[in-house]
Amino acid sequence: MANMANLPPIAVTTVDFDRLRGLAQAHTHAAKFLAREIERAHLIEPEDASERLVTMNARVRYRDDVTGLERTVTLVYPGEADISAGRLSVLTPVGAALIGMTAGQAMEWESPAGGVRSLTVLDVGGAVLAAP
Repeated sequence: MANMANLPPIAVTTVDFDRLRGLAQAHTHAAKFLAREIERAHLIEPEDASERLVTMNARVRYRDDVTGLERTVTLVYPGEADISAGRLSVLTPVGAALIGMTAGQAMEWESPAGGVRSLTVLDVGGAVLAAP
């Protein structure tokens, strides 16, 4: 599992933080991961959020660094999730990894099955980065 000191810095808006903290109370692996992420996040006001910041309802293009596949999703709350429509719940391991990151950041974590997962944020609502 990634060392906490090696994790990328993240920011979460105060509005998202309050709602996410409630979701993180669940007793699932993804909820515990989300709890860890929001607890280490730097809190900012919504109006201070960069266009490059992954917030709730942001459109995000990311690369799975293990498979090399790219996906574009909108990060949503669990009740709004519909993966066939590209709406990914923040209460999934990938969703929890994405929240608070910015274009260009990479994140590694341990999956519930014990394997290592890794992703890189390539685009947040238009902040496009060329894939290496």
